[in-house]
Amino acid sequence: MLGVAGHGDQILFDLFIIFAAAKVAAEIFERLRQPAVVGEILAGVLIGPSVLGWVKPSELTHALSEIGVILLLFTVGLEVNPGALLKVGKRALLVAVAGVILPFFAGWGLIALRGEPTVEGVFMGAAMVATSVGITARVLAGMGRLSMEASQVILAAAVIDDILGLLVLSVVSSLAEGMVNYREIFITALVVTGFTLFMVFVVARLVKKSRPAIERLRVGHAYFVVGLLLCFGLSLVATIAGVAAIIGAFLAGMAMAEAAEDTELSRYAGGVTEFLVPFFLVGIGMQLDLSVFKEGSVVMLALVSTLLAVLTKLIGCGVAALPMGMKNASRIGMGMVPRGEVGIIVAQLGLSLGVLSNSLYGIVVFMAVTTTLIAPPFLNILFRGEEIAPHPAEEGVVDRQLSELE
Repeated sequence: MLGVAGHGDQILFDLFIIFAAAKVAAEIFERLRQPAVVGEILAGVLIGPSVLGWVKPSELTHALSEIGVILLLFTVGLEVNPGALLKVGKRALLVAVAGVILPFFAGWGLIALRGEPTVEGVFMGAAMVATSVGITARVLAGMGRLSMEASQVILAAAVIDDILGLLVLSVVSSLAEGMVNYREIFITALVVTGFTLFMVFVVARLVKKSRPAIERLRVGHAYFVVGLLLCFGLSLVATIAGVAAIIGAFLAGMAMAEAAEDTELSRYAGGVTEFLVPFFLVGIGMQLDLSVFKEGSVVMLALVSTLLAVLTKLIGCGVAALPMGMKNASRIGMGMVPRGEVGIIVAQLGLSLGVLSNSLYGIVVFMAVTTTLIAPPFLNILFRGEEIAPHPAEEGVVDRQLSELE
């Protein structure tokens, strides 16, 4: 790392380098008519430990990354009508289930064929199950496509996928520790499912009825303040309930969607998101350790696992969505491909439990990062061709105009 005097100076240096690299890369990729998220993730690879070594992952960058993805999912939730999401619930459930079963057994089977321990195989399967809705949501918001039916299915399926993935991870973690606690897994399933349904059916209505009370508040930008409180509060409740914080944030945004119509909330939340989300995207890139790919066998396994990760989501989720037509099925399948930070979290858990070797950990991270890079350009192509005006508030989610992409 470049020499910088003082701890405070080092923090400012890291913030400057990460943000500047992300935005420069985003600008380059926008001019190349490619999704900005791809450039921002590659910027993380470039400035991270594997290449230039200017910035290393730290508690600060991790915290900013967590806040960034939480706010991203909150702003996405602001554009989603709970009723519209419920309409695609049945289809989303089928998509999510198919997108869990096929990738899990593909990952498990791949490692089993190599003769590796069973626990390593199930961890690879669990990493394959993951879906990073943050990446897909950012791309769809940038194109003004969040209101499309295919997008609604992707978002709903991602929420269900998180619940199913949590249960898979619970089983896998129990196996790594030598015993499966079925009672704990059953309770976890009830809690996270109940939390999600309570948010959709109860909290959204309560927040809508509270609009007059919010308007009477004397604090500046009352909707923005209340929105942030709800976002972080429900993210906390989600983690306590055993589900990812980003799901709580997404549901908080959805609960505020109707109450915050014609307010400044989306615009202000979008501005804050534009600052923080680059830390999330660059952080994904910085996690990639290229040093483990010195052996040809490791490189081959990384490529095969990435190919399987793409195909199993594309085929599994796509087939489940076929009644919506081939075009929408391919959009939904590709939208569920990115593994992003969720796949990396699974890999980190496996490493901490001592069941993943450094090389296999590197392979899982490679798969997570590469699938995250692959999906946005294809989503850009698959969703292009239908002229749909963005919701005015979507411009606050990602400050990209449809005309810049076409």
